[in-house]
Amino acid sequence: MLLVEYAKKNLVVYGKAFDVVKLLATVNLDDPAEIARNLDNIVVCEVKSSNRKLPEDFRGYFFALTTAELLVAQNLKLRYKFILVNTITGAYIELTLQELFGRARGIYPTWSIMF
Repeated sequence: MLLVEYAKKNLVVYGKAFDVVKLLATVNLDDPAEIARNLDNIVVCEVKSSNRKLPEDFRGYFFALTTAELLVAQNLKLRYKFILVNTITGAYIELTLQELFGRARGIYPTWSIMF
């Protein structure tokens, strides 16, 4: 239902472009009308984790973004966040795409091919 309500607002969300949904308020995700009224209270999140010892600010952390994640993040803007998690220390950071690019020290585009 969530993806349908986004589509009704011309917002595209690919099912494989996120891992979790964060609610900023109580929202019944089984009620399409309530979802539609609360789209600004729903944040779609992609979790990126590392089991390496890293500084709290994740400096030196390298991870891949899929094209679907990039497109959905561009489309949803503040309604989409990347959550970087260090499974060793428990540290985490939530970033919008703009914040993520603002911290990036390098961007290396690649294409992954699956057979």
